[in-house]
Amino acid sequence: MRAKLEILALVLGTMGLVGTIAVTAMPMWKVTAYIGSNLIVMETLWEGLWMACIRQADINMQCKVYDSLLILPADIQAARGLMCASITLAVLAVLVSVCGMRGTDCCHDDSRGKNVILLVGGCLFVVSSLATLLPVSWSTNTIVRDFYNPLVLEAQKREIGQALYVGFATFLLLLIAGVILLCCYGPRHRKDEEEKKPYFTVEEDKAGMRMMGRTPSSDTYRQSQYV
Repeated sequence: MRAKLEILALVLGTMGLVGTIAVTAMPMWKVTAYIGSNLIVMETLWEGLWMACIRQADINMQCKVYDSLLILPADIQAARGLMCASITLAVLAVLVSVCGMRGTDCCHDDSRGKNVILLVGGCLFVVSSLATLLPVSWSTNTIVRDFYNPLVLEAQKREIGQALYVGFATFLLLLIAGVILLCCYGPRHRKDEEEKKPYFTVEEDKAGMRMMGRTPSSDTYRQSQYV
């Protein structure tokens, strides 16, 4: 059962890695809000981490990479670094978790070493999920706050894009993968400790008792000399 859970965690972690890459590359972080009469309904504006795209009537789409990092808002600037860090951590978590599984040849069947590697892999998955959650939650909070702010112009208000929903799902996948690996570490560690404990068979105990019974003590031998 533990081996199946480890495989499940690895599959979920790999899916989370793919989701993290997709969220980072998708331009649909912020989408045009159709709330005013001045907006052209035939055009949709998408704003992502790296570029902004305009889609016209589901026919033509034009994208442009941001000219400067300094013109971007604080949440997008932070999201760039955090999502890149999340991808790096997720890649390391997948590689480390593969090395810590029972079926691999890493550590030359060293059970204790594999347990430590499995623990590190679970921690990396959890940290990667938190690095994904922070920028996604920050951007969502900024969009909702500006949407209900009466001081913000209607043309500048945005709605939550599809990339943010994928980001929340990716966070859950990475978190579940990390928790499963951390839960598998405890039973495997206790089992390995029990296997290392020395034990004696019943036959060895009986043989030892017979030998102790047959061996005369030195005090008994000295007393027989005086009789």
